Amino acid sequence: MTALVECQNVIKSFNVEHKKVEILHNVSFTIPKGSFTILFGPSGSGKTTILNTILGLEPPTSGALNVDGVDLYSLSSDERSKFRSHYIGVVHQSNYWVNSLSVLDNVALPLYLAGHSKGSSRKLAKQSLERIRLEKYSNRPPTVLSGGEQQRISVARAMVKNPEIIIADEPTGNLDTSNGNEIMGLLNQFNKELNTTVVLVTHNPDFLQYSNNIIGIRDGVVEQQNTFEGESHD
Repeated sequence: MTALVECQNVIKSFNVEHKKVEILHNVSFTIPKGSFTILFGPSGSGKTTILNTILGLEPPTSGALNVDGVDLYSLSSDERSKFRSHYIGVVHQSNYWVNSLSVLDNVALPLYLAGHSKGSSRKLAKQSLERIRLEKYSNRPPTVLSGGEQQRISVARAMVKNPEIIIADEPTGNLDTSNGNEIMGLLNQFNKELNTTVVLVTHNPDFLQYSNNIIGIRDGVVEQQNTFEGESHD
């Protein structure tokens, strides 16, 4: 499989009270194009720091991060932001809504920010809501919906630009098993039907069945990477 993301010898350290603390230790891995990749490991292992590096938010202390052949940290902060807005959709564990906007306009918000017209943005947002079968809530405020419905709408917002990559940081962490499985089903559907590359952070071993590229992380070190050709791994 063609590598979409290549992380090469990344070290990330922070200065804490005049002391250097290393969070990522010479991390290297690849994320194949069209894969369902899971970053798997316990809390505090460095998974979110790796995600933020892929997103262009966390410059490494040393090493390189390439996305589709682009050396992400050779770009300026503004260039990385533009790259991220066009290329990557994000699903967080907690939802971040503009409470004064309807469900439809919250889903359309990434398009508004990218400079699309209001008409085309709302049309694409409606289509994205139809994909998750929640278009009936278009005109309601998102905060009145259930937690599971809100997280499905968060997936619709991440998918509204038809991004190359969806990054999901513990997207089921606040959900019960049934709603969590529904979110995983949606991510799996978009991966299979649209060939969207999914990068999921989790410490739940039950979700490994969805993945065909598993990157095991512990204490800031990639302990192993297992890539399976074709279908997801069971």
